[in-house]
Amino acid sequence: MNEIQRSKIILKILNKIYPTTPIPLKHRNKFTLLVSVLLSAQTTDVNVNNVTKKIYPKYNKPEHFIKLGRKRIENLIKSIGIFRVKAKSVYLLSKQLIEKHGGKVPETFDELEELPGVGHKTASVVMSQGFGHSAFPVDTHIHRLAQRWGLTNGKNVIQTEKDLKRLFPKKYWNKLHLQIIYYGREYCKARECYGLACKICTTCYPNRKSPIKTRKA
Repeated sequence: MNEIQRSKIILKILNKIYPTTPIPLKHRNKFTLLVSVLLSAQTTDVNVNNVTKKIYPKYNKPEHFIKLGRKRIENLIKSIGIFRVKAKSVYLLSKQLIEKHGGKVPETFDELEELPGVGHKTASVVMSQGFGHSAFPVDTHIHRLAQRWGLTNGKNVIQTEKDLKRLFPKKYWNKLHLQIIYYGREYCKARECYGLACKICTTCYPNRKSPIKTRKA
């Protein structure tokens, strides 16, 4: 079975299990989505949602976070990992949005990636989930699964993104990246499946006997 055949099987299985894909990070607008994605680095969506549900009813615009200042932002998000770094990024990107973009979240990859703390993956999520543009955000979890499923040679997330975009039609990208994340959390976990147990792994590799070692991004 080649990678194109595997990609078709994977798409079929994921569409059956996850016909709909709600956005996992709770948000009120494009700005709060951007903030939540930034906060989600090295922590879980559940942790981010637990923190932001107390923040967003009152603070949900760039000007709100500028008025708060870095120290108060730190206090609001201190239960999240690397909170000082994230608080600095949220404060500085809020300033930049006001100064350069009239308080609005920009709608291009280049402008998004110029914002403090915003890398390509974060920009991809905002372009996909915020604006509805075709994008394929690849995090370490998708990178791991794409290796397990034989869709990439796994050198880094940049290469994985290129490989996934090549294998799957553009119209599926926005939904598919969420389907993969949901499937990985539920069925193909890092320390449970090992490429041997879940439906995708056993269907794509019925004769696989040894656990798959994946390269970190």
